[in-house]
Amino acid sequence: MSTAPAITICGHHAVAGRALFAPVALRIGAGEWTCLLGPSGIGKTTLMRLVAGLACAGRFVGEIATSDGKPVSGRASFMAQTDLLLPWLSVLENAVLGARLRGEAPDLPRARALLCRIGLGAHLQARPRALSGGMRQRVALARTLLEDRPIAFLDEPFSALDAQTRAAMQELAAESLAGKTVLLVTHDPAEAVRLGHQIVVLTAAGAHLYPVPPARTPRDAFAPDCVAAQAGLMAILRGQR
Repeated sequence: MSTAPAITICGHHAVAGRALFAPVALRIGAGEWTCLLGPSGIGKTTLMRLVAGLACAGRFVGEIATSDGKPVSGRASFMAQTDLLLPWLSVLENAVLGARLRGEAPDLPRARALLCRIGLGAHLQARPRALSGGMRQRVALARTLLEDRPIAFLDEPFSALDAQTRAAMQELAAESLAGKTVLLVTHDPAEAVRLGHQIVVLTAAGAHLYPVPPARTPRDAFAPDCVAAQAGLMAILRGQR
């Protein structure tokens, strides 16, 4: 597996002739988590899809580049807001779908171990229709982590989880994706503060860095400096309504 690169994006994007967000100049650090925070409808998912090289409505004018000069395509995993599970496959089959689509033999022992760790060990043969929304999202997370790519794009990956499960899955993701280049889209200031080596707030005026607490990730969300950072981010977001 190749070394995780840094990724830069510089430019602007318009849909139907209207700017979706102001011109951005953003660097996603190599081997780090960059958390992209902003109000609904500001273009966070569009920006992520642009960086990932996926199709987007509208037109982007600018440049997207990696530090090693190689394309993002083919070495990134992507977790969408919807779980995208195939209804006719089991939990285990959905988790290893990437390998099967590439014609590779899936690492079933590793997949079973990961699914057990996320609390789905008793549901390996269940179909998606038998799962709750939170369980489905955990299967999608397992599928993403099993890809073991140097770059990961995560779009609201913990949004369907209760608070206790969300904290546990954040810790698992931080452990599993350590040393990877990660772009996380979230609406949750606490999540950004807990996981981000870099926090980027996307507003109508563009993308702006917000200082992160000095502690190592995943941080204690209830530490005083983390609580203060969450309050600062919330104030910015409230000002964008």
